[in-house]
Amino acid sequence: MPYFDHDECQLHYEEYGTGKPLILVHGLGSSTLDWEYQVPELSKHYRVISLDVRGHGRSDKPREKYSIAGFAEDVAALIEHLNLPPVHLVGISMGGMIGFQVAVDYPHLLKSLTIVNSGPEVKIKRPKDALMVAQRWTLSRLLSLEVIGKKLGRLLFPKAEQVELRLKVERRWPMNDKRAYLASLDAIIGWGVRERLARITCPTLVVTADHDYTPVAVKQAYVEELPNARLLVVEDSRHATPMDQPEFFNAQLLAFLAEVDG
Repeated sequence: MPYFDHDECQLHYEEYGTGKPLILVHGLGSSTLDWEYQVPELSKHYRVISLDVRGHGRSDKPREKYSIAGFAEDVAALIEHLNLPPVHLVGISMGGMIGFQVAVDYPHLLKSLTIVNSGPEVKIKRPKDALMVAQRWTLSRLLSLEVIGKKLGRLLFPKAEQVELRLKVERRWPMNDKRAYLASLDAIIGWGVRERLARITCPTLVVTADHDYTPVAVKQAYVEELPNARLLVVEDSRHATPMDQPEFFNAQLLAFLAEVDG
């Protein structure tokens, strides 16, 4: 289990396969385990590197204020630590936000960007937004991680045949450090780089589930603001698309990466 130090924080990452570098960035409250259905297939074609951002997984959980820009610095530090050429970066949910931040702050580090069920901002623009954010902020503090895990498992994987996936969420969520989890949630609220999307010129694939938290139209709107992007809609999927539709997701991602690599 390799580690490296950045900004007085020890960060855990994993490597699989050989070839051109592909970095995977997980979502809020998750870890490298987000990608368990991707690594075996992707590592047949690429040098796959998955990171636990600070506050998550096996990485340190410093008692400090977190930020998406800080998480992006961790990703950039990993790329520099491994002395990598421009990388393919794939991020889901919060990991997608981190991907956007890397793309605007360190465009020279990216060969391509894949965003999964995410967006370039979490801004309060309507009363409905304020209510939704307030509810999540409050419930995350009032409820235990065990309760949150059970609720999240049912939300992500509601089908009877998805019981194993539900149980994985229920087992893994309580492993989070509650303070680090809340600090990461706070880092998301109010964050945004949408006004800087024109700077992202690398090929970009935006993947959205048809039943994600935000409508497909929201993703289509920001895709049109990106200079070199396309939208892929995954049917019968929710927020954890790489887990509920792994074969389709893997195939589409590999096709995109192959096209970028020429």
